[in-house]
Amino acid sequence: MLEIKSKLKVRREAYRIKVGGRLELPYELRQKSRLRAQLSSGEEVGLMLPPGEMLRGGDLLVASDGRVIEVVAQPEQVLQADCADALELARAAYHLGNRHVAIQLGAGWLRIGADHVLAKMLEGLGLKVKAIEAPFEPEPGAYGGHAHHHDAPPTHGGIIHQFGEPAARPHHAGHDHADHDHADHGHCDHDHHHAHTHGKHRH
Repeated sequence: MLEIKSKLKVRREAYRIKVGGRLELPYELRQKSRLRAQLSSGEEVGLMLPPGEMLRGGDLLVASDGRVIEVVAQPEQVLQADCADALELARAAYHLGNRHVAIQLGAGWLRIGADHVLAKMLEGLGLKVKAIEAPFEPEPGAYGGHAHHHDAPPTHGGIIHQFGEPAARPHHAGHDHADHDHADHGHCDHDHHHAHTHGKHRH
């Protein structure tokens, strides 16, 4: 069985790295550092990462045979709550945070795991809730997030020599954050016509 014991601390697009397999997992299983699973090809793998190591879609792993394995966030059943008003969306996220709920945030929406009680709460706060199937990538903990060393060369088994030099950088080499400079948003309830102007969120 193929063993996976470490992450490759670079982004695939920053280097010419050949991916030798894909490991597709839902959010719950991406939180486990010890796991038996299968690659998309059906090949069995044993995940043996350091304790507390979590996986996100796009992470690269180093297998015992030298291959680089890409982690894929598997689509799953989630609830998406839409709201164009930033204050009301923040209020909903605040109440979910008080319940220690994992939340994925986007421009004008948030996602949580399927839960009919929380769906009712969000609807009561004025958000429009729908069940969808999508990859679930909640925000990492503010004090426990895992930094990606995007500009550091690979250090596992001479990967830089095996797969080539760094690729040409795009204009922005860091995380591609969505632009949050949304002006003139209406409330979630479309019967309201009040506009709100918001500044950019600072990361």
